Amino acid sequence: MMTPDRIHSIPPDTFVLHEGELRALQVHAAAAAGLPDVHFHDRLADGSAAPALVVIPAGSFEYGAAPQETAPAQDRPRRVALIERSFALGVYAVTTEEFERYARATGWQPRVELAWLAGRMPAINVRQTDARDYCAWLSRETGQRYRLPTEQEWEYACRAGAATAYPQGDRISPADARYNARHSYDAVRPKRPRLLSRCFIRCGAKTVGSLPANRWGLHDMTGNVWEFTASSWTRDHASLPERPLPGRSQAAVTKGGSWFDGPEDCRAAARRRRLENELDTNLGFRVLREL
Repeated sequence: MMTPDRIHSIPPDTFVLHEGELRALQVHAAAAAGLPDVHFHDRLADGSAAPALVVIPAGSFEYGAAPQETAPAQDRPRRVALIERSFALGVYAVTTEEFERYARATGWQPRVELAWLAGRMPAINVRQTDARDYCAWLSRETGQRYRLPTEQEWEYACRAGAATAYPQGDRISPADARYNARHSYDAVRPKRPRLLSRCFIRCGAKTVGSLPANRWGLHDMTGNVWEFTASSWTRDHASLPERPLPGRSQAAVTKGGSWFDGPEDCRAAARRRRLENELDTNLGFRVLREL
């Protein structure tokens, strides 16, 4: 049975820690979980490697858009959250080749009329229900507990201690993330509140890990593909989860932005409503592994 790394003292406020302290917190969390390094992977039943993981330490932070940040009402209000237990998160979004191992083992088939990528490209055109089934399969294969991250867990890992609009500051460039770069954007003083994705300089998803990681070693948390979370959609951070009408699909929170969308959707606080059975070429997921 897994023993979580619980916080027994006042949890660290990650917004006040510098990069060295954030990484030391990460190393401590890995050691507390009995891991020799913050980066690791489990083994599938056939001995092959499960998705690469990195330890995310417990702590507190603020989620949602800052008061000075240009953002829609759905990204507000900003609230304090406590991540009580350390966890491990996929270094990358689940790749096509990783998902295809699951497909071969279970008989899952992609829709023939929809785009399907290859190799180290992110798995796209998969539903949230498919992502949950993949996590359940990984759990059976490895003997560990895999699931989708909650919205708060996802944003905490994405920020990696950053209180700014993006993990690297209040501005973003194509060197930081894969997004529709037709227009520049400043999260504090944007040229326009929303961008229209009609003309693309950089079109299509990119091989995972092609751009720099954040301070906790996670790649592509901003841009490339939106990522399903385990959280049901809420109108804003002060509202209860939305419940579907009988016979309708549950709406879920997705995070991260994508190659199709403008830089404002790459903000750590940005969120989008998608249905659990929705398929799209800019929609994927990454896994959380409990410690």
